[in-house]
Amino acid sequence: MLAQEIADILQKQFSSEVLRTVQFRDQVTVLVKKKRIVEILSFLHDSPDLFFDYLIDLSGVDYLDRKEHRFEVAYNLLSVKHNHHIRINAVVPEDDCNIDSVTGIWAGADWHERECYDLFGIKFTGHHDLRRVLMPEDWEGHPLRKDYPLKSDLGEKEWKGYTDVVAAAERNRIYEVH
Repeated sequence: MLAQEIADILQKQFSSEVLRTVQFRDQVTVLVKKKRIVEILSFLHDSPDLFFDYLIDLSGVDYLDRKEHRFEVAYNLLSVKHNHHIRINAVVPEDDCNIDSVTGIWAGADWHERECYDLFGIKFTGHHDLRRVLMPEDWEGHPLRKDYPLKSDLGEKEWKGYTDVVAAAERNRIYEVH
């Protein structure tokens, strides 16, 4: 089945939830509202003709200057049995930066959701262990957000772990061999 046919099935089944479908370079992305994301993805997973049994990837996207919504969560899905692929992007507004967890559909979403939370600050409601996975627990902010500072000299905003390492390097400079 072609990805556009799958998008048409979604449009028919969830007409009030599908915002638009985008086709670019033989890839189809269906943009949906976040409210029924678990229901939409369960439909794709459980329907015998679709059977999207493999969550390839889940990631966040930040559109800092977009007015209608800032974030999206992208779900790249594959049906191993039927060999078809589709991408579902759910819109997540900045002022309500959360979406339901899909770990009940694909256990492998666990790590992806934690990474997305850690780097973008998108919370996954119902996730059993939502905590940082790449950044230290005391890290402030979310480094893949477009408004995250790019400067390396942040002064008092600098992560304490980094300043501790720099201070230790300076103290231990006397042991360097030339």
